[in-house]
Amino acid sequence: MALSNTNPYHKGIDWLLVILYVALVAFGWLNLYAANYNPETRIAFSVDAEYFKQLVWIGITALCVGVIMLVDSKMFVEISYIVFGASVLLLIVVLFAGKEVNGAKSWLAFGPVQFQPVEFTKIGTALVVSRVMSRYGFTFNFRSYAHLAVVLLIPILLVLLQNDTGSALIYFVFLLPMFREGMTGHVLIIGAMCIATAIASFLLPTEWVMAVIAFLGLMAVSYVLNRHATKREGLTAVFVCIATTVAAYFGLYVMRHGEVEPEIPVAIGAMALSVYTIIRSIVRRIRTTYTILMYMWIALTVSYATGFAFENILEPHQRTRINILFGVEDDPSGAGYNVNQSMIAIGSGGFSGKGFLEGTQTKLNFVPKQTTDFIFCTVGEEWGFMGSITLIALYLTFFIRLIILAEKQHSVFSRIYGYCVACIFFFHFMVNISMTIGLMPVIGIPLPFFSYGGSSLWGFSIMLFIFLKLDTDRNELIR
Repeated sequence: MALSNTNPYHKGIDWLLVILYVALVAFGWLNLYAANYNPETRIAFSVDAEYFKQLVWIGITALCVGVIMLVDSKMFVEISYIVFGASVLLLIVVLFAGKEVNGAKSWLAFGPVQFQPVEFTKIGTALVVSRVMSRYGFTFNFRSYAHLAVVLLIPILLVLLQNDTGSALIYFVFLLPMFREGMTGHVLIIGAMCIATAIASFLLPTEWVMAVIAFLGLMAVSYVLNRHATKREGLTAVFVCIATTVAAYFGLYVMRHGEVEPEIPVAIGAMALSVYTIIRSIVRRIRTTYTILMYMWIALTVSYATGFAFENILEPHQRTRINILFGVEDDPSGAGYNVNQSMIAIGSGGFSGKGFLEGTQTKLNFVPKQTTDFIFCTVGEEWGFMGSITLIALYLTFFIRLIILAEKQHSVFSRIYGYCVACIFFFHFMVNISMTIGLMPVIGIPLPFFSYGGSSLWGFSIMLFIFLKLDTDRNELIR
């Protein structure tokens, strides 16, 4: 391991970010203490409680931070693939020797110590993505997209095999740093379109959503043909699509004796539209229609896949959580119990809260997992609206400072890594708080520096202080 002898560990550090980090960790520990405190036992401090274990994790984290600040910044570039490979190897080990917790086989246990390798895979992925995009002469071409896709898909697939869908979703935030570095906006547009299509497919019958998508694609294609070719060709596209869809429906109706899945004739009509449009576009040399057809088919595929996955792949409890989120089902004493109690606890805090250690919902254990996924409940109940807003302001200041520092980096590697860190933290923050107030389904995402657990605290802290170490050499070219 190379030690940094050109820049002492205490110089060049952004102390504002360090102060924000310490404030979040300290405030998190106080709320963890409040969530564990039992006034009936009159024991102010217990070595068996989670808050004591969290203190141990914080102490170990401090040692890790000290080591990171002594390492030469360029070392993180050199070990990026090693860290990524080791973390991926641990994800594979989890599949065979992991411990199942809350339905997800994502934990490794070594005696009394348990940790989630996925927390460290985020670090390795951020380092590798930064290294790939910071290479000299890097451009977003097919080879680059393929390389980055492999880097992201490996952990995503392994985490999905562990039945940890929430952690798998985190890796999609790496698209934002890629966009910052020049990736085409089509990727983000397609991503937003896929999310909107998936939500619509949850709320409405799949065939309705597919029909709307095909209709919008038809209107866009006919408009382009009318404008760049002739009105007749645009009207012909409309006729080809509608006539083929109707013919396919009645043909299948006769062949299957009345049993017709509406998605099939819609897809056949869209296929006929695509063939006709491509032929006319080649003749007229119109390229815009290719983009329209690409968007249409991606949306159609996502819509069908969403409906299929919802019925055949998702576990019953996952389907129930999604239905409850979108108001399709109401189960306040079953699958919706956690979120319902969470909102009651937060709402009961009022404007200024009930006071430190005075939370009744917390003390009576109404909210399960209150020290992990639902730690924000304690903030809302005991510190109220003002405490919640203060916490959110701290996090937002933290994120903004990360982005400012990332933009100041002379090294492309450091800038990209800074953006990766900021996006990962923001995703956790947004999803966790949204879960507790019923805006998103419960997917087991911890709140950075707040939720109980050594894995998440170590992972987030190491990730942050690697960037802080890189920032101490912000004027150098790190490759």
